[in-house]
Amino acid sequence: MRILMWFFRFLLFFLLFGFAVKNDHLVGLQFFFGSAWQLPLVFVILVSFTAGALLGVTATFGSLLRQRREIGRLRRQLARAERDRQASTGVAPPPAPEMQAPETF
Repeated sequence: MRILMWFFRFLLFFLLFGFAVKNDHLVGLQFFFGSAWQLPLVFVILVSFTAGALLGVTATFGSLLRQRREIGRLRRQLARAERDRQASTGVAPPPAPEMQAPETF
């Protein structure tokens, strides 16, 4: 399986490298107030892709932080409820199962 993944990585690299070699023409970017830049097309595409990826990661990061805060709040609420139940019944709750991270390949 690892050999297959490395094969696909090399294939993707060579396809992107060929794309970059084929698109080395200069393009003009016109900005405000009469300023302009001459850049290779592949560089413009790379910068646009990177900016879009960073924007996507930034948008997802806020949602991730909100979910982590909610999980922490729910864990604290569960611990409080377990303590209250233990105090009212006088019986110790069964131990919580250990959380394990999934194995990665």
